[in-house]
Order: sequence, then structure tokens, then C-alpha cells
Amino acid sequence: MTRPPLNRRLAEFGTTIFAEMSALAARTGAINLGQGFPDTDGPEEVREAAVRALRDGRGNQYPPGPGVPELRTAIADHQRKRYGLEYDPGTEVLVTAGATEAIAASLLALVEPGDEVIALEPYYDSYAACVAMAGGTRVPVTLRPHEGAYVLDLDELRSAVTDRTRLILLNTPHNPTGTVLTRAELTAVAELAVERDLLVVTDEVYEHLVFDGAEHVPIASLPGMRERTVTISSAGKTFSFTGWKVGWITASPELTSAVRSAKQFLTYVSSGPFQYAVAEALRLPDAYFDALRADLAAKRDLLGEGLAQAGFEVYRPSGTYFVTTDVRPLGATDGLAFCRSLPERAGVVAIPNAVFYDHREAGAPFVRFAFCKRTEVLEDAVSRLKRLA
Repeated sequence: MTRPPLNRRLAEFGTTIFAEMSALAARTGAINLGQGFPDTDGPEEVREAAVRALRDGRGNQYPPGPGVPELRTAIADHQRKRYGLEYDPGTEVLVTAGATEAIAASLLALVEPGDEVIALEPYYDSYAACVAMAGGTRVPVTLRPHEGAYVLDLDELRSAVTDRTRLILLNTPHNPTGTVLTRAELTAVAELAVERDLLVVTDEVYEHLVFDGAEHVPIASLPGMRERTVTISSAGKTFSFTGWKVGWITASPELTSAVRSAKQFLTYVSSGPFQYAVAEALRLPDAYFDALRADLAAKRDLLGEGLAQAGFEVYRPSGTYFVTTDVRPLGATDGLAFCRSLPERAGVVAIPNAVFYDHREAGAPFVRFAFCKRTEVLEDAVSRLKRLA
């Protein structure tokens, strides 16, 4: 062969860190607090809705390309009820194979070779790969730890914009840091996008997982942003059915049509019966969402306090179901090496944040733990982590 088989755009992306660490957990019998999936299923009534759809023959064949009408209507109703955002389910809602496909389709549709894409660093690893597949250039703007949380430097963001910038890729609530961008921060981002005529693609899959009075503000709800924003969310994180892979976008007809043009050549359609179930899930009463937040907040505190007692510096998250820690108080400086040794040392698996950075040195000492697990699992993990102290 005259050249390597892998497209050079993807050459820098090997096996994901999630696969590596999950395999390490399986091999060592360690508790897996690395990959972010719950260890219990979501509401029984939602699962039964999927069973009903299967039995009734709804979705067993190809569903409509944009998604089943029941789900698109439920998504539009959700956006209106929660955020006052009006979307036409026929032209402004598109169902995808999870948020991952929504991100890929959005970037493939909206980015051309040579375009720059600003992403908040650390970023979910698929962002970088999708920018690369689209032929774009990623421009990281680093969230930095300050007084126990991660913050966005708005001056750094503004300085990152050039004449080649096509869009800003946001994620709030933010994985892996747990930061929830404030209304003031998002207003500044919105003003910059309007001033420089930029698109915004915003990953809001953790929209319902916010704590301590934090407010999730969709940037599409801010002045001048509805027509230039692609909003992405999914059912996996909110309803604990990550394997169903049901995501969606809401956007103007022009942006939705563009994203659909790329999406139709990826999966085309997916998750037919599950779409009907998610339509019912989105109509669950507020009590469900309140209980979810309360449960996760308690688990965050349990794990966070245990990590602090084990010697980590802990950054208390305002959203998501991840907590970021600094391993330097434990005498380590390399988070990747620390995570590879942690199963043998303490019987727990975590994820090194450095893999989510272009500036690897900025993320080197930070490690992420997931707390979307049963309480008894977290208690066991905390007990094991005490060995480090």
C-alpha cells in the first residue's frame, strides 16, 4: 500500500479513551466510573411504551426521515413549555441517532474545508473528530479552573474569532467540567455571534441535570440567536436509556434542512419504536425531572466528598453527572498514567481529562469520575478510593 488505509483527517484519533478504560475495568474487575452511562434503566412506563410500540408494529419498519411525528411534536412542545421557544415540528425538528449523530450531521452540513470551528476545551472527543471529518479547523478556547469551578474567558473567546470562523460549538451544561454557562456568559457569546455573523451549534444533552439553583439557558432563546443556532439534545442522559440512541436538533427551517441533508446519508433513520417511547417520556410530569436532579445531586455530594477525603482536589459540578478532580495533591501530575494505574491501586476506573484537550498540558493533572451509578456502587467506590489517602 502506498499510503496508510485511514483517512489522514482521522489519523490522530485512535481508539477512544472510553473503550480503553471500560476494557480496563472489565479486565481488572474495577468499578467503572469512567464511561458516562447509568447502571439502572430509566422509568418503567417509558420502557413499556417501547414494548407497546414494538408489539403494535410502530417503528419496526423505516420511520419517516425527519423522525416520527409524535416525537417531533413532543420535542417542539418541550422547547415551548421549558424555554418559551417555538418550533414547527414539521420543518424545524429533526430526530437523529443520538446527539453524537446530531453533532456529526451538523458539522458535516455547516462546515466546509478551511472553516474554523471554536470549541470550548476540554471538549467531548467526538467534536474534534467531526470537525476533522468536515475538513474544518478546530480552535479551542480553554475553560480554566478558578475558585473551585471552571470558567470561560470571554476575552479569549473573542480573540479566537477570525475571518475564517464559521461557527461556535458550545456545550452547556459542560462535559467534563460540570460548568453551566450563566445567562450573562451566554449573552456575551450571543452578542459576539451576531456581531461576527457566526452560527452556533449547542450541545445541551445535560439540560435537565443542573444543581444548586443553576439555570440552563438555551442560547437560542437570546436575542438574535434563534435563526443562527442549531440546538442539540437527546433522551439518553435525561431518561437513562443511553442505548436507545434517540437525539434531535431544533433549528430554523434552513438550518434543519441543511443538517438533514447530511444526516440522511449517515444513518438515514434509526430507533423507530424507541422514538414513540421518547415522545411519551418528554411528557412526564415535572416531578420526574425534579426527582432525577435531586437523586443525582445527592450522588454528586457522596462521590465528591469521598474523593476529597481520598486526597483529590474536587471541582464541584453545577451540572451533568461528572465530577472533575485534580490529582496533584496525591503527588501525581499525569492524569492518563494515574487513570491507568488506578484500577490496580484502588479498584476504580476514571477518565483522564487530557484526552479532551488540544492543549494537553492544560488538562494533564485532571481526572473525571461519573456519578450516574447506584448509591451502593458509589459507596463501594468511595471506600476503595480511601486506599489512596
